[in-house]
Amino acid sequence: MSEKIFFLTFLQRNDTIPAMYIIVGLGNPGEEYENTRHNVGRMFVEAFAKANELPDFTFDKKSNALVSEGKVNGEKVVVILPETFMNKSGDSVKKFVKSKKAAETLVVIHDELDMPLGRAKISFNKSSGGHRGVESITKVVKTEAYVRIRVGISGETAGGKLKKPTGEEVVKKFIMGKFKPAEMIELKKEMKKANEALEIMVKDGREIATNVFNTNS
Repeated sequence: MSEKIFFLTFLQRNDTIPAMYIIVGLGNPGEEYENTRHNVGRMFVEAFAKANELPDFTFDKKSNALVSEGKVNGEKVVVILPETFMNKSGDSVKKFVKSKKAAETLVVIHDELDMPLGRAKISFNKSSGGHRGVESITKVVKTEAYVRIRVGISGETAGGKLKKPTGEEVVKKFIMGKFKPAEMIELKKEMKKANEALEIMVKDGREIATNVFNTNS
């Protein structure tokens, strides 16, 4: 652990640490959607489970999701990959989050058109921004007060200006398109940072993870 992270942990360790985090990766099921931009949340959660040697995912019929339960930094986590399509993601979450209080331990990872590839941000208690998967979850848990890790997928000009696709058909084609090899390199760098943020969050709480991740991402 770096000196910066240790210092933040020391200052803020009096935060209430939840007993269990529920981490959901949004995407669409099926091989045809693998490595597409809209599936980036699912990709990040798969990488997190692998990095922390969590048990293999198994299908849970009641939630219609692939689920793995284990421990990260000594704390219990449940990781979920909805087997519904994106706009029905909430159907897979409702089994695990039954109250607004429980929603505070929910982490949803998803693609974000309003950020460039290579950038990601932790948000809490924010609007969906029109993301249908997030809207579905918010409707089910009846609150926006949960954690989201928004992963940028849009382009960027040489001057650092966002190149966001516009128009319904153009956006649909873009988000359903697969990442190029060079883009995957950038994405994997961000995956590593997100893994570290999730590990900190599970152990030390949302505020510390947000301070560290949003500063360094």
